Amino acid sequence: MAYVSQDDKAAVSPAIKAVLKKHGVKGSIGVRHHSTLFVNLSSGVIDFGSDYIQVNQYCIEESERYSPEAKAFLVELVAAMKSNGWFDKSDMMTDYFHVAYHISINVGKYNKPYVCTAPVAC
Repeated sequence: MAYVSQDDKAAVSPAIKAVLKKHGVKGSIGVRHHSTLFVNLSSGVIDFGSDYIQVNQYCIEESERYSPEAKAFLVELVAAMKSNGWFDKSDMMTDYFHVAYHISINVGKYNKPYVCTAPVAC
């Protein structure tokens, strides 16, 4: 069963914050329902093409939605979120799903859009 505690969040937060700082993006880190580690991106210099997106972590590199800069950032962010003992022992063929915890990345929120602060208009 997926479970993430506040201690787990504290353990991965430095890596996540380092990725956010490196790419010039501001965001918040949290835990939802004791099973999901989430990052909400509020503003930054990366143009995601929209002010509200729920990122599908499984197809970032294949997606045509993101610029190369956004793809590189998201791939690095996912790696940082999965850094502290994360595992996936799921077997879809037998309908068995077992992960350390789920991850979720949101660009903006439904009630507070992402603000692009790049020098060139987004």
